[in-house]
Amino acid sequence: MIMMSVSAMGVVTVLWSLYGYSMAFGNDVSNLFGNPTQYWGLKGLIGGTYLQLHPTDAAVSVPLAGTIPQTVFVAFQLMFAIITVALISGAVADRLKFGGWLLFVALWITVVYFPVAHWVFAFDGVTGEHGGWIANKLKAIDFAGGTAVHINSGTAGLVLALFLGKRLGWPTSPMRPHNLPFVMLGAGLLWFGWYGFNAGSAVASNGIAGATFITTTIATGTAMLGWLLTERIRDGKATSLGAASGIVAGLVAITPSCSSVNVVGALVVGLSAGVICALAVGLKYKLGFDDSLDVVGVHMVGGLVGTLLVGLVAAPEAPAAVTGLFYGGGFDQLWRQAVGAGAVLLYSAVGTAIVALIVKYTIGLRITEEDESSGIDEAEHAETGYDLAAVIGGSSVLARHGAEG
Repeated sequence: MIMMSVSAMGVVTVLWSLYGYSMAFGNDVSNLFGNPTQYWGLKGLIGGTYLQLHPTDAAVSVPLAGTIPQTVFVAFQLMFAIITVALISGAVADRLKFGGWLLFVALWITVVYFPVAHWVFAFDGVTGEHGGWIANKLKAIDFAGGTAVHINSGTAGLVLALFLGKRLGWPTSPMRPHNLPFVMLGAGLLWFGWYGFNAGSAVASNGIAGATFITTTIATGTAMLGWLLTERIRDGKATSLGAASGIVAGLVAITPSCSSVNVVGALVVGLSAGVICALAVGLKYKLGFDDSLDVVGVHMVGGLVGTLLVGLVAAPEAPAAVTGLFYGGGFDQLWRQAVGAGAVLLYSAVGTAIVALIVKYTIGLRITEEDESSGIDEAEHAETGYDLAAVIGGSSVLARHGAEG
């Protein structure tokens, strides 16, 4: 699993530097993607003297994205691209070929993510306004990636899991978390890092960043409590795994909505995400798809919850300045949010299916049953996470000598 994330960093970084940034943030081509040759190899962005985004601004030493160097924006958005692909891996753990994964990453990031990022995040280099059709023409709100990152990756994880099939022994064999203290540590790191994800999307240290920082915190804490309450009522126990999952669900749901809600709205988003996602993760057992790490239940469902709730609880005093249904805005923003979410979900599903078919019928997607049974680490990497043989062997020797003594 670590290798899947680390290798994705390599593949995505190379493709992003060559043409990915250009496809996401280059000049619009038929409302589908940015011009892939405009910033090929990041040309024109490193060194030299260029104008700011607004042609009336004074010349500066580097081109800017808002008020920051565009090279910084390139690196910032690269992290979005990497994490979106890495999220998919959680749905297909323990059964995917490493070579098949690398090819999938290269094709999927090109065919699916780069165009969707253009729809949601792109800005016009002349006017400084959003250039993507979801943000600019549809006027749907997605401040930091509820659609482009979470609905996109969750849908892709579902489709890829369906193509791969179930793990051997699932769901009858217990497949518990490897290390719950590490799970909690990871959740804490995610919560801390998510402020860069959400507040950082303001691309400035300003009031928008401050507002999104607060709403992110409120929604995340509330989602954790909502998940724990759901567990307590349903199962009789509130678990540490549930707390970690609730944290992630809240972070996911507030990602698209953090700039458009007030404190009450953040509470609603968090509680809704905690309860709905806690219930959604159980659907894989009823519907029969093996989503190893609940990517569908947390990221796809959480992304949908946060995106759609903008249409209900968006407050006019929030930075986005849109009005949801509950604040007297009618259904106008709600249908825009629904269309944006639905478009990304549908495009991701179709694009992922095409990419999965290409990989399946070229180099193959799934490891053999023998390799899956013996261990994917050994089969794919000739390594294991722990050298348990030495520990067990040493203990046996000590025990034998102790008995002899």
